[in-house]
Amino acid sequence: MNYTTFPNTDIKVSKICLGTMTFGEQNTESEAHGQLDYAIEKGINFIDTAEMYPIAAREATLGLTEKYIGTWLQKTGKRKDLVIATKIAGPNRGMDYIRQPLNFSKQNIQEAVNKSLKNLQTDYIDLYQMHWPERVMNMFGQRGIVQIDTQWEDNFKEVLEVYNGIIKEGKIRHIGVSNENPYGVMKFLHESEKHELPRIATIQNPYSLLNRLFEVGLSEICIRENVGLMAYSPLAFSFLSGKHLNGLQPSSRLGLFPQFTRYSNENCYKATALYQELAHANGLTGTQLALSFVFHQAFVMSTIIGATTMEQLKENIAAFDVVLTPEIIAEINKIQSLYPDPAP
Repeated sequence: MNYTTFPNTDIKVSKICLGTMTFGEQNTESEAHGQLDYAIEKGINFIDTAEMYPIAAREATLGLTEKYIGTWLQKTGKRKDLVIATKIAGPNRGMDYIRQPLNFSKQNIQEAVNKSLKNLQTDYIDLYQMHWPERVMNMFGQRGIVQIDTQWEDNFKEVLEVYNGIIKEGKIRHIGVSNENPYGVMKFLHESEKHELPRIATIQNPYSLLNRLFEVGLSEICIRENVGLMAYSPLAFSFLSGKHLNGLQPSSRLGLFPQFTRYSNENCYKATALYQELAHANGLTGTQLALSFVFHQAFVMSTIIGATTMEQLKENIAAFDVVLTPEIIAEINKIQSLYPDPAP
């Protein structure tokens, strides 16, 4: 297993992060514990979750993912060996059953942190992330220009002040953002430097062969400002494995939850077919091609993988041993030029 460190810290994390959003919906508690056991056995020490998980989010299963991780931590006693990241849900996505109003007020952040600590059965969270911005902006596949959110008021400094207090309490160690854009990242960095407040260490955004938008703007920020990318959906909801090219598999995540259309438009099919041809021509699987591409990007701190079966988990972890040649990278870029970022 390859390791790196959280930016500006001495915390060692595996370059593979275990994503857990299937725990409690597609995976039982026993299956979740089995995945955690195997991941740790293979050297993974970085676990990512969120208060709103599992996906698809619904009131009946809210918090089960964190709870399954919590029961595993109690059973194994491995808390000190792991780096655990979770996230606070933000507004503009419904889910009024979590909190009302669902914003980043001091009360809401404190409530969310305390609830995650209880679910995870731990005294501290290593990385606490804002799952998406409080303001309305393009994310989750939305294209086109969105009007500036005039209802939202700049509160970057106030949010950082809340986190500063919680960090001093010892409940969280570091903070990060997710589904953010360059404006939001730079505002957080500016306010933290200006007022000597906690600095965001990470950003968790989508990055895959079907969505390379991170390369524009955000990749330079990460490199120059020392912010680590936790790349999510590197297989585009398993689409890049190629298993959906003849139609969505009914038992898969995309089959079970048809509302997730980000990775299944016409150009995603066309691009994925070409990536499959390229992979097979070089003795690789689509999974190996897709994961190796993300894993070896210089600005990627850790790649988040998830699975619903142990076989998938094993295949995903093993794929990181593959190193793509410059010739394969050149062919990938040709396909990207034909179908640029079909799943933003």
